[in-house]
Amino acid sequence: VQLQAYGGGLVQAGGFLRLSCAVSGRTFSSVYVGWFRQAPGKERELAASITQSGGTYLRDSVKGRFTISRDSAKNTVSLQMNSLKAENTAVYYCAAGVRLVPKKYEYWGHGTHVTVSS
Repeated sequence: VQLQAYGGGLVQAGGFLRLSCAVSGRTFSSVYVGWFRQAPGKERELAASITQSGGTYLRDSVKGRFTISRDSAKNTVSLQMNSLKAENTAVYYCAAGVRLVPKKYEYWGHGTHVTVSS
């Protein structure tokens, strides 16, 4: 599975960005995808994820502001990030997996930088 993340950039607080993760090398419907992020000096954390059937998870700090979705026609998973805050500054990575037990993100793309200026 190959993953290509794009869409990062510099935005002012309160603004928005849309990250996309292009998935290839495997039937799109067979993979679940997560967006992880790592802020400077902090550990990597899962920000949002989506299952093969479209079930979603959003960590509490982004609920109401972020939305994750998948597009089967384009083989992409997107993370819409609204009302961005300075603390959302991080390198964002998309990751994918196919195993259900245990669930494991085995495939990783390169990160895309998100910088939110206050």
